[in-house]
Amino acid sequence: MPKKLLLLPPLSVSSAFRVPRVTPAARQAMNAARTGYRVFSANSTAACTELAKRITEDVNTAVMELLIMAYALKTACARNIIGVIPYFPYSKQSKMRKRGSIVCKLLASMLAKAGLTHIITMDLHQKEIQGFFSFPVDNLRASPFLLQYIQEEIPNYRNAVIVAKSPDAAKRAQSYAERLRLGLAVIHGEAQCTELDMDDGRHSPPMVRNATVHPGLELPLMMAKEKPPITVVGDVGGSIAIIVDDIIDDVEGFVAAAEILKERGAYKIYVMATHGILSAEAPRLIEESSIDEVVVTNTVPHEVQKLQCPKIKTVDISLILSEAIRRIHNGESMAYLFRNITVDD
Repeated sequence: MPKKLLLLPPLSVSSAFRVPRVTPAARQAMNAARTGYRVFSANSTAACTELAKRITEDVNTAVMELLIMAYALKTACARNIIGVIPYFPYSKQSKMRKRGSIVCKLLASMLAKAGLTHIITMDLHQKEIQGFFSFPVDNLRASPFLLQYIQEEIPNYRNAVIVAKSPDAAKRAQSYAERLRLGLAVIHGEAQCTELDMDDGRHSPPMVRNATVHPGLELPLMMAKEKPPITVVGDVGGSIAIIVDDIIDDVEGFVAAAEILKERGAYKIYVMATHGILSAEAPRLIEESSIDEVVVTNTVPHEVQKLQCPKIKTVDISLILSEAIRRIHNGESMAYLFRNITVDD
């Protein structure tokens, strides 16, 4: 019986589209045969074709493949089954919004049921996700590699300001600023709706029919939030602006932030993130924006996006993953990989 088996799934959900010995064309044909329907796409623009491809690809293939492999190893009486999942899928769905489901908690339960006994991941969207699991989770950090890139690859980085794209990202930005001994700026607010946008009914309350409220159960009315126009808290004039975040997927927010920073006097703008999903039209939007460079790690494969946009750069984080695997396999302490890491990092 083997002492330990290390389960190495694909580095991301998107990488699992390439199942061994099954071509995408063959898989699409099999899916069409099983489901009985087909998706048709217009060929007028490349964006339309690309969107249709993404719609027909099943992003849950990687999750199912991981569960099946883990269960197979469990059935084979493996003592420990360790999953290396650099980008944990559904990590943004870790809180209940209104009456919605917490998909990340569901996935954690499925992984435990399939037989996983340990997970190595990187920069969870919310650190509290570790509490969803009934087994150890090592949440590694990519920040040392990104900080090293700033110091070695950004000329005159001492004249830079670390920028949080929103108040929610302020803690991460503060950590970067303190470690690099740089200034900090926070972008607050949102683009204001035009009068035409206000006429589409999105801000009007829904019609209530046959609603009855018990006289003794009347609740106080909660005032709706109203964000101010976009503003920058902090000085970025004549400086390099470095926006930091954990995930960059839909880039509209980053593009809008770059425009504001440019208006406030920043002469060069970088975006640093751990997970570069960069879906849909992200490469084109980055290429046409005021952003000078987008730096992400290789937790998620993005070779196609780099071909479409030369501004995208990659930082390799395989070293820390391999060291984590080695230490777990040899029963060594993992504390070395978390030295100088605080709760807010």
